[in-house]
Amino acid sequence: METSSSSGNPLQDLSDNLAGIVERVGQRVVAVHGRHRIPSSGVIWRHGVVVTAAHTLRHEDGIKVTLADNRTVGAVLAGQDPGTDLAVLKLDGVDLDPVESGDAGSLKAGHLVLAVARSDGLGASADFGVVGAVGGSWRTWRGGQLDAFVRLDGGLRPGFSGAALADMRGQVMGICTSALARGAGILIPSATVARVADELLAKGHVSRGYLGVGTQPVNLSDAWIRKMNLSSDRGLLIVSLAANGPAEQAGVLIGDVLIELDDEPCRDIEDLHAALSSGRIGQPLNIALIRGGERQACAVTLGERPQRNACR
Repeated sequence: METSSSSGNPLQDLSDNLAGIVERVGQRVVAVHGRHRIPSSGVIWRHGVVVTAAHTLRHEDGIKVTLADNRTVGAVLAGQDPGTDLAVLKLDGVDLDPVESGDAGSLKAGHLVLAVARSDGLGASADFGVVGAVGGSWRTWRGGQLDAFVRLDGGLRPGFSGAALADMRGQVMGICTSALARGAGILIPSATVARVADELLAKGHVSRGYLGVGTQPVNLSDAWIRKMNLSSDRGLLIVSLAANGPAEQAGVLIGDVLIELDDEPCRDIEDLHAALSSGRIGQPLNIALIRGGERQACAVTLGERPQRNACR
């Protein structure tokens, strides 16, 4: 992207460059009317396709989008994935060029970034800040896999969930969300957006493995650890079972404690989520559990998680 010519005043040059980025990126940022009162933001990711933060959509029908030229058009929800907090909207009769996306993995703590949002009556809005922390791929508390961890240096303003996050070259690193970390803005990286959008456009949802259990972490007693020669002092207590789900069909009972999945320790929800990838659907999962103070083992054939099901 082009930058403004030098004025000889570094602060003025920086100011002009920031305003130029907001103007250019803002042409591809929309206001999404999927809830009452304050709209969220969305980004034109492909021709006729907008991505936004799924948690901001309170209804699936009657969604409207306000474009940069102030036109308001109808949008059809192609699908949403609570695990990554992404939703994809299709616009009828709108063929605007998409944003120029970049690699979120190139961001470092301290890099300057711009969140670009849109709201009715105000046009494009911007929030200037720095990247607070970065890391590798990670799994959200909802079970979705993000390709990079990027935490912003503060919370998001109202309406900025779904906003584009641009670097100082004007490339969009992904979209912002307030739903994946308490009190902090999180970036949904462009690689994650592209991957999840492909699946949502193809079939309306993201496939994940399904065991059919509700769990909570528990500490294992020293006696159990010694008796069974366990490598971890944590497990997952089964507190609910989905009727006719894979776990129930395999004989798992409420009150059992999961301790291993395919010979790997099952210490917390993250370990369970890691075992439930889409590639495991229809495949056997060997589980070890404690029942009545004794070690038990069984094999469960993983299903595909039903949509809007609280069990894993």
